[in-house]
Amino acid sequence: MAEEAENTTVASEEMVVITDVPVAEVPKSEQEAPISKPEANAHEPMVANPADVNILTIAKEKEADQSESPKISGLPEHEKKALEELKQLVQEALKKHELTNPTLSAPPHPPADSAEPEADRAIELAKDLEDNGTISKTFADVSVDEDGAKTLEAIEETVVSVVTTPPPFPPIDPPRTALPPPEAEEVSIWGVPLLKDERSDVVLWKFLRARDFKVKEAFSMVKNTFRWRKEFRIDELMEEEMGDDFGSVVFMDGFSKEGHPVCYNVYGKFQSKELYRKAFSDEEKRKRFLRWRIQFLEKSIRKLDFRPGGISTIVQVNDLRDSPGPGKWELRQATKNALQLLQDNYPEFVAKQVLINVPWWYMAVNKMISPFLTQRTKSKFVFAGPSRSAETLFSYIAAEQVPAQYGGLSRREGEFSAEDAATQIIIKPASKETVEFSVMEACHLTWEARVLGWEVSYGAEFVPNAKDGYTIIIQKMRKIAAAATAGEESSIIADSFKIGEPGSVILSFTNATSKKKKLLYRLKIKSSGD
Repeated sequence: MAEEAENTTVASEEMVVITDVPVAEVPKSEQEAPISKPEANAHEPMVANPADVNILTIAKEKEADQSESPKISGLPEHEKKALEELKQLVQEALKKHELTNPTLSAPPHPPADSAEPEADRAIELAKDLEDNGTISKTFADVSVDEDGAKTLEAIEETVVSVVTTPPPFPPIDPPRTALPPPEAEEVSIWGVPLLKDERSDVVLWKFLRARDFKVKEAFSMVKNTFRWRKEFRIDELMEEEMGDDFGSVVFMDGFSKEGHPVCYNVYGKFQSKELYRKAFSDEEKRKRFLRWRIQFLEKSIRKLDFRPGGISTIVQVNDLRDSPGPGKWELRQATKNALQLLQDNYPEFVAKQVLINVPWWYMAVNKMISPFLTQRTKSKFVFAGPSRSAETLFSYIAAEQVPAQYGGLSRREGEFSAEDAATQIIIKPASKETVEFSVMEACHLTWEARVLGWEVSYGAEFVPNAKDGYTIIIQKMRKIAAAATAGEESSIIADSFKIGEPGSVILSFTNATSKKKKLLYRLKIKSSGD
């Protein structure tokens, strides 16, 4: 009889909806199934027409966000209790070697003190003799006289034959000497040895939180994860040379404002037929791409800080610009399989999932993958259309940490690094904004600036402090049009000026449009002797 599944209590969400993504009419040939509307939530604003709004949806859990490694001493009592119970189960599993040999079972020898008594063995032997016809066959061979009486000699021979020549009893096993219990095995996961230090508590807490602190379910997840890691040959995978064919598809770059490493997944790269073929053209290539992705994830996780209070989660940014549409069966299947695998074996490693440049067909894809996600996982998702992608990223990641291709200032080359903080200001519609850098001695001043969306005019000049000094034009006012793509690196202004006397460098930005603009800038000063 199937057991009735328990209803899982989920945290309520607050939803913020901002208009953005252009909604296109879906051709009938591409409509796989009508999209069901989500149930109304008392904490969510009512939307009259979903087609009139976009899907920058920020879902927040009302419970405390423990995306960092928890401090065990500060956990609620029920979580502490669950953690201790799980540690006991893991300890027993380590003693029995159940994590490295999950299918290994004890040999089927009976215990020494449970041997059958001799009388019972005799009874069983008699039954065996009767069943195989030994007794009846022996008496059938006895000779008889004409009057039907058996001769004494025949009876004696028969009795002697039966009584004196029984088959031997099976040998009785001597009592077995109990072997000493094997030593508890030592196993590690993501570079953390289980039950050795506080990092192990953080790892086990992740499994508990993924199963709503139900100890038996969390323990089952631990065992299943170790079984999968053995089947997937994770240890061997970490030593494999997988190449860098997909380095432009998935890469790590910078950190969030809370210190989480940020991983970028650029699905638009699969528009390349060659790259798509390498990843999905047949089952073997799909398996290889999955192994490459798992290896990348494993390497990233092992760099996390599992100490209590450390950062042990990642921010995922998924760029859907120019992503192959829902008609790409191979990509859909690979995505679905990967999501299920990650959810089953990598619990609580995502601090936030930010989807940017979301196209109109997203809802169809969302309908496909939603059944494979838990409610807590769904609450970590943020969606933004093309016009609001950069602004959405800046909500979670500082501009100097965001790659230039996504509207930020992070580049592999140039005078600045991700450690050089940027300043953000708003340029109001039909207005002029100036940024002034004052210097009091001879130096070399370098700056970077960019305006999201551009369509502004830019100029720079040096104004000396001396009354009889002359203003020097560094850059005449020129109009900077919107970039062909939102992340075009050429849209970043990079200028410098060598200053020989006290004065100020003034940058001017004129916004003649009816929309406000966001300006990012940063500077670096080097002494004239450098």
